[in-house]
Formats: sequence, structure tokens, C-alpha cells
Amino acid sequence: MIIHHPLLGPRDSAEFVYLGAAALMDRPDPETASADDWHDYAYLRDNPAGPHRELWFHEGGDRSILIVTRDTTTHEITDVALARPAGAQI
Repeated sequence: MIIHHPLLGPRDSAEFVYLGAAALMDRPDPETASADDWHDYAYLRDNPAGPHRELWFHEGGDRSILIVTRDTTTHEITDVALARPAGAQI
């Protein structure tokens, strides 16, 4: 599978590590979140058939994190974007 990195161009998926759903970036607010909010964030996951936004870490390259929109039934990638602006600390 080829991932079209926004800065580096087409890269083989072997250079990346799958991190999970992009929704994981939306952590509950530590100041206001309940135990149920943290439980849902940590343990409940969707298992979609079709387009899904995912986090991929470019371990074998520039160490950026990408949001990849991929169809889970065909593996077709329809969109790739940086999870954070270039140079931003994560």
C-alpha cells in the first residue's frame, strides 16, 4: 500500500506504524472528564466497514504523524494530511 505523504510524496506503508483511529487525538479534558469519559476514550472503538480516518506514524522517515482516510474494505486511500502543522511538537 502506498501512502502519499504531504511533504515527502509517495511512500511505502512499510515505513509507517498504524496508531489507531484519528478520534484518539480528541482526548477528554483532564479538568472536566468523568471516569466514564476516560473509559469510553480508552476502551471503546468503532470497527467501520468503509471510509475511516486513521493515524499513521512515519517511523522510517521524518517521524511525522499523518491522518489517513482509508476505506477499510478496499484499502483505497482517499486523503492524507499532517496531524499537526509541520514542525509542531506533539
